[in-house]
Order: sequence, then structure tokens, then C-alpha cells
Amino acid sequence: MSTIALIVAAGRGERLGSATPKQYLAVAGQPVLRRTARAFLAQPRIDAIRVVTHEADRGFYQAAVGDLDLMAPVAGGASRQESVDRGLESLTGQGVERVLIHDAARPFVAPALIDGVLDALAAAPGAIPALGLNDSLKRGADGRVVAAVDRAGLYRAQTPQAFRFPAILAAHRAAAGRDLSDDAAVAQLAGLDVALTAGSEDNFKITAPADLERAERMLAGAGRVVRVGQGFDVHRFAANRPLVLCGVRVPHDQGLAGHSDADVALHALTDAVLGALAAGDIGDHFPPDDPAWRDARSDRFLAHAVDLVARAGGRVTGLDVTVICERPKIGPHRPAMRRRVAEIAGLDLDQVSVKATTTERLGFTGRGEGIAAQAVATLALPDGP
Repeated sequence: MSTIALIVAAGRGERLGSATPKQYLAVAGQPVLRRTARAFLAQPRIDAIRVVTHEADRGFYQAAVGDLDLMAPVAGGASRQESVDRGLESLTGQGVERVLIHDAARPFVAPALIDGVLDALAAAPGAIPALGLNDSLKRGADGRVVAAVDRAGLYRAQTPQAFRFPAILAAHRAAAGRDLSDDAAVAQLAGLDVALTAGSEDNFKITAPADLERAERMLAGAGRVVRVGQGFDVHRFAANRPLVLCGVRVPHDQGLAGHSDADVALHALTDAVLGALAAGDIGDHFPPDDPAWRDARSDRFLAHAVDLVARAGGRVTGLDVTVICERPKIGPHRPAMRRRVAEIAGLDLDQVSVKATTTERLGFTGRGEGIAAQAVATLALPDGP
């Protein structure tokens, strides 16, 4: 488990004025924490996820994420810093190399933002996503402006904040009891270099009732148009390769030939999403002659396409794929395939359909020479430029 996402969910959210902590409130029918956890579950570079909770919230926690594949939660402390410290300590001795520390109340974290902070760790022990300031800044007192503040070099810090694990663990141990505002401050106190990467306006923290309303609007699809795309892909069988379909390894005597893991179903789904977005095809984004994608997991391709939709201000509303082959039998694996596609795309299970059919022994699939897949994707995109 070299890369872990540590989601901090031990706060009480008092500014929201709700008896239920904000991380467990529903947005578009789904608890905020669940949406946040699923955003990280969909990222292939994240090996595992642990949530830091409040002792009193175990019931809320189980109701929100009980069926998700997460590490056992750990109890937080009296402050955010103490909660993070307890979460970090719980990961010691498990081979963790990198940790991403994220606020549970930021459910709209995009794959590109996660990739950005992880990539930055190659050159620095820490990295945070941040946004520059566009508005003029003023210092006030007693309801009056008393001075202008130079905004040059000022940023709004977001999460996830990524660190090399041994360094941030040592920094937290050294800063015990200081109650600093975020983990970047803990790192800086220890003299660690922290890189700045691109943040996102959509990666906002739900703090006040207006933030909940904003989140509902983002997910409601108001002022949006529906776009539909289709995808089709074919791969021949090949010996000495695993068979992967919809991100699930399927027992079979042959795999599929291809530059990547040759997941024909995810390739078709990726092309369907790109088609609905009018963003080319999978070969444009992941050239088959590029050695970077040799034996790559195809869940990265679908996650990339879904991220492009998010960057365009849209969301994927449904995915439907049909796997065409005489063998192996797809039926026994369909539940796992649906779950995996839903995780990759950040969708609810009822938004994903996986079907299978044969060609009645006609054609190359009928002769058992390979597998084909066709897919349809529906998107909700902003109406107008």
C-alpha cells in the first residue's frame, strides 16, 4: 500500500447549523463523505483509503460508506491536527510511501487534481493544490476599510495535500499540540518544501448552507443539455495474458492482445464518453505506439475521459456496455464489473449497465477468436458556451 488517501471526517461542522455533521448530510441523495470516498476509490494511483471519524459518528459512518472498500476507520482527536496525526500513526509499519490528506467536506475533487499533487512529490516532499486570488484584498476594522493588501503571491489552499509519508509523520509528531491550520503549515514548521499545484473552483469545501445549495445545483443538471456517445472496440485472444473486462480480472485460458491491458469493455466505454464530449477517441489521448501506455490499466483511460467531462462543467449520467463473445461466460462476473465501472466513473450502481451477448457462433467472436464490446454514454453538459 504505497499511496494512501487519508480522509479527515472527525469535525462537527457547527457553522452549518445542522444536528448531523456536514460530512454525513446528503447531496443529491448521497452522503457527502460517500461522494468524497468514491472520488478516491476511482483513482488507480490510490492503493487504499482510511477515514478519520469522530467516536460519536460510527452509526453515521457505517450508513454512509459501509459497503465501500475502505480500510477500517480510526478515531480522531480534539482538533484537526490531532485527528490527522492519529490517522498517520495508524498507517505506520504498513509500507506507506505517500499520503494524501483530504477534507471529507470536499466531495468534488477531480482526478487531474489528485494526479497533480502526486506528480509533484517527485520533486518535493509535499504538494498542495491552490488557487490564486482574483479579487482585491482589503483589511478592515469596525466596518471600514483601513488598508489595501497586496494579493501578489497569495493563494487559497485546498486539499488533498500530498506528502512523502515518513516526512509528514515526523513533522506531525514534532508539531504535537500546535493546532496549525492545515498540513502544509505542519510541513513548513518542520522545514519541508511544499510545492503548489493547480487547484479547482469546483473543489470547494462545504461549510455553510449556501455551499450545500451549490453542491445540489452542481449535481442537479439544471441548465444542462444531454449528450450521447457510442463506442466500439475489438481485441483478439492472446496466450499468456490475463483477461481483464470492465476492470475485473476474469478467469480464462487466454487474455486479449493489446498495447495496454486490452480491456475491450473499458476501451469501448472510454470512446463512448469521449464521443459524447466530441473529444476524439481513445487513440488520440493514449496513442497505441506510446511506450508509456504499455500494459497500462484501462481504468486510467476511462477515468481520464470522465475527468474531461468534469473539466467541461459536465457529468456522466449513465454508462451502458455490451460484451460480445462466445466465451468466457460474463454473467457470473457482471455484478463485480458494474461495481468497478461505477467506482472508476464515480457513479451510482444504478447508473451503470453491463450486458453480454453472443453472435450465435457467427463471425470472429463466434469462432472464439476474440471479444468485442459496444458502449453508450450519456452526459449532462452546460447549456451554451
